[in-house]
Amino acid sequence: MMRNRFGVRVHDVTSRIVVAMLLFPIAATMRAQDTRQVAEPKIPASCTQLPAQLRAMGDKLTDADESKLDTARIQSAVDKCKPGMAVELKPADGNNAFLSGPLEMRAGVTLLIDEGVTLFGSRDPAAYEVKTEGSTPGLCGTIATGAPPAVFPAPQRPAPAPGGCRPFLSINDAKDVGIMGDGVIDGRGYAKLLGKEYSWWEMARKAEPKNERYFTTRMIVANHADGLVLYRITLHNSTNFHVSVNQTNGFTAWAVHLLTPTTKGMDARNTDGIDPGSSTNVTVAHCWIDNGDDNIAIKTGTTHMSVLDNHFYSGHGMSIGSETYSGDSYLLVDGLTEDHTTSGIRIKSNVTRGGPVHDLTYQNICMRGVKNPIAISPYYANQTTEGFEDPKYTGDRIPDYKAIRIRNVVDTTPGDVLIAGLNEEHRTEVTLDGVRVDGITPLQVHGHFATVTLGPLGTNLDFSATDLKVVRAKQASNSPGGAGQDTAFRCEGKFVPMQ
Repeated sequence: MMRNRFGVRVHDVTSRIVVAMLLFPIAATMRAQDTRQVAEPKIPASCTQLPAQLRAMGDKLTDADESKLDTARIQSAVDKCKPGMAVELKPADGNNAFLSGPLEMRAGVTLLIDEGVTLFGSRDPAAYEVKTEGSTPGLCGTIATGAPPAVFPAPQRPAPAPGGCRPFLSINDAKDVGIMGDGVIDGRGYAKLLGKEYSWWEMARKAEPKNERYFTTRMIVANHADGLVLYRITLHNSTNFHVSVNQTNGFTAWAVHLLTPTTKGMDARNTDGIDPGSSTNVTVAHCWIDNGDDNIAIKTGTTHMSVLDNHFYSGHGMSIGSETYSGDSYLLVDGLTEDHTTSGIRIKSNVTRGGPVHDLTYQNICMRGVKNPIAISPYYANQTTEGFEDPKYTGDRIPDYKAIRIRNVVDTTPGDVLIAGLNEEHRTEVTLDGVRVDGITPLQVHGHFATVTLGPLGTNLDFSATDLKVVRAKQASNSPGGAGQDTAFRCEGKFVPMQ
């Protein structure tokens, strides 16, 4: 079969969907994915080409460059560009860099960053200040004073006073926007802020012990952005979340390469990869994500999403939550490789922020070096991984997990598994079929208030140390210790270096 320039088989998305239809009932599978016909995006023609005027050395700008902002000329070009065309950032005369404060995308316009070019975010917090009426000045780049917020603030509580930081790239009420190209967007979360003795990342970590609120920018934030496309772009060193998409119908991330921090060993707190919320018809395909928090975190109100043929490295895995109070449903994760993420399949919430989560399909997944290969938890306590017992929070937003199908999942190294519901009235319901965690012991399998149905290929998980109800489907193996060993799904050749 033919492959494109990324080594991706050109019919992979279609073939994945066909295979899924054969493995599970057609009606259920067709609901559990993006309802659009998603194909590899195309880069539009350029309306204008902006030549680089700065030169980065070793992926860094000099201090002398910090005042040489390209914000105005990029924004002017975006504002004037005809819908359906692109503003192209290109190298010129040995120059390879642009430096900008916040930019706002316009309907139908693509920002195209050429190979060899980096768009750097300004490290001046004043450039990102929110300046709407009634906002408090001077907050961006600071930690809030006064009492910290509750760990799990109730959704109905009033929002804090406006103020803080604008995103680096904003898409608001603008359809069919694109961010594309083989170049790089670098948020410089590692860099000391102008006028401060700390970086964006250091500020985030300093605020953590007391759960203090801090004001930081994010890399890409989209609201009401139907038809948004990220294609082939590389994202580095975001100050906080890389991609946050809300209230959007139709979002595609295809062949995105996301690496934060680029210098291994640095501490990049809260640098989620791709986070859709209150959105529908979402596809994340052929992406490579290595970051400092959830690789993908599906926020509340998201439905009809496909996650196809992706590679995850450092990060907290393929996550749903922690906010699920308005529900999450109809998800297909197919063809995922997770290499040393903290969690693999992760569904996290608690009684202060939970809700219905249902009709999820995870299949053809390889893991290694994963601490928690499966963590389905109503016990979320704002930690990197879930505890195995109920922390006894109080609240009336109850996590309720139903119709979760996990098939052809292999972890080549041992780790802990948690499958839990909150109580008898809210039992978690999961089907396992061809699920294997090599080297796992019975004491590493945890759970309460859940019903596990074993499909024909079964699992090697031994539930004897739990109070889970195990139901054996027709033709399933009769031996928990031996089940799942004869599955045809293998992980040889799946673990490759980050690209």
